Amino acid sequence: MLWITGLSASGKSTLANALEYRLHEMGVRTYLLDSDNIRKGLNSDLGFGAEDRRENIRRTAEVARLFVDAGVMCITAFISPYQQDRDFARNLVGLGEFVEIFAKCPLGECEKQDPKGLYKKARSGKIPDFTGITAPYEEPENPEITMETNKTSID
Repeated sequence: MLWITGLSASGKSTLANALEYRLHEMGVRTYLLDSDNIRKGLNSDLGFGAEDRRENIRRTAEVARLFVDAGVMCITAFISPYQQDRDFARNLVGLGEFVEIFAKCPLGECEKQDPKGLYKKARSGKIPDFTGITAPYEEPENPEITMETNKTSID
């Protein structure tokens, strides 16, 4: 399970898609879980408050575990703002089967490259509980990999 975490617009999805592409080229069976395919179906009943965010990550982690159990490398790309929830995901799989990847990018850079205009909406009060602005993001304590996405090219 490759768990990519970071602020909105930090490059998580870009990294996840590039990683999946490269792994497919190598013949590795993968599946990518992100908010586009999880929040539109399985988690469409959840909002963005703290408890719903936790439940979103809990369900996602359980689905990812099923892929790992089936021998498929599962890549996830979620803000997953709470360390406790990422630890939950880690503890669902065996030792060495979870890799936490931190898409590290300063908040100011995320705001500059915000393709959906979410930060602007959050700053104007149109989006409550927005991670990094009005809701917390707990940076990973000991990620296996830290990618400084504002300093490193996707290649």
